[in-house]
Amino acid sequence: MKNALWRFSRFDVMAQTKPTDPAGRHSRRAASGLVLAALLASVPGVQAGPGDAKSILKAMSDYIGSQKTIELSFDSDIEVITPELEKIQFTNSGDAILSRPDKLRAHRVGGYADVALFFDGKTASVFAKHINGYAQFEGASTVDQLLEALRMGQGVALPGADLLLTSPYDALVAGVLEAKHIGRGVINGRECEHLAFRNADTDWQLWVEVGDKPIPCKLVITSKTVNSAPQYTLRLKSFKTGVEPAADAFRFAPPAGAEKLNPDALVGLDELPPAAAPGAKK
Repeated sequence: MKNALWRFSRFDVMAQTKPTDPAGRHSRRAASGLVLAALLASVPGVQAGPGDAKSILKAMSDYIGSQKTIELSFDSDIEVITPELEKIQFTNSGDAILSRPDKLRAHRVGGYADVALFFDGKTASVFAKHINGYAQFEGASTVDQLLEALRMGQGVALPGADLLLTSPYDALVAGVLEAKHIGRGVINGRECEHLAFRNADTDWQLWVEVGDKPIPCKLVITSKTVNSAPQYTLRLKSFKTGVEPAADAFRFAPPAGAEKLNPDALVGLDELPPAAAPGAKK
């Protein structure tokens, strides 16, 4: 999970809010804290050993990695801390279709960007509809290589993309210091195993559907190196395997009037408005 968390842990706008607490709130908070402590103490599975969490993660990874084709849709939230010490959350939705080993199409749209990725096994094309511009590059021959090139070569944000790798487990457990099986939860009506992992700079949680098709349902990444601990949340709304992609599903044809961009411009096609991006100045 180290690579998947690289982009999210780059936030350099830090804040620690200390709201005032008017008289009378202390006792109510203390009572609430006691109730919360009692509830947490009764959560089943919270003391489960680290092997339980990793075995569930391994089963999910093996299942995903064995699928020839995957089609999914998602919602995502990303938080930033402003210079005024305010936590702001930005939301996006998207979908993707994967055909192993060398074809991928993904689309993400939010309030500040509408971006689609096409990879046909030879050429990767990234089209930004909101600016009618696109960039292309070659060099990757598999989806695994493409994701690595986008992260390390182009600096593109891809938190959670490790879930689509051929061998997700190796990438997910890289850098893990502690693993816990918290218990079970329900995501979109689906019963899930709730897992929690700790890395040096991040904590992350994963919910995996119970049953013979252990698919991921939700991922939460928390940055521990930034005050107020901003989070990235990915919720898988649908996750289908064994789909049959259309013949032209991974083909990209530039729209009329679209501007061809330098591949270096890909880093600017973010989930955040420019003013909220890491390092941005007012």
